[in-house]
Amino acid sequence: MTDIAPDILSDSFLNEGKVSRKSLIPLWIKIFSWIFLVFGFFTPIILIAGIFMQNITLSLYGLEAYTPYSLTGGFITALFMFKGIVAFGILKSEDWAVKFGIIDAIMGIIVCVALMIYPMFSGGSVSFRGELLLLIPYLIKLVKIKDEWARGYKN
Repeated sequence: MTDIAPDILSDSFLNEGKVSRKSLIPLWIKIFSWIFLVFGFFTPIILIAGIFMQNITLSLYGLEAYTPYSLTGGFITALFMFKGIVAFGILKSEDWAVKFGIIDAIMGIIVCVALMIYPMFSGGSVSFRGELLLLIPYLIKLVKIKDEWARGYKN
């Protein structure tokens, strides 16, 4: 005999009063998440290609390298991998995604500010990093939704 009564602990019952995590993320963050998901996917390929190719240009936040096997290139590659992981988490509504996104935004802001200030110490002029125009609102948005994300449900 089959039980035709609905399960009391169904997803709709458990998620009543909660918000979908995907609805908390604005479209512009979703678009950038897809972009960085693709970049994150290609980082292992770039590491392999770096063995065989002489010149691979990597650039992020004003950092530039011509091989993934230099100190700067390794740092850029690690940043792209981390951004890809964060993008995956945000797009899949993972529990840890917003916390890692906040770390990602703070790291990006620190790198940008450091690269803006560094030329002052080497006789150059300060240049504004345009990435900050997206990193700061990204950080603010993630901090605002952090608590609601924790209470929300995966959709």
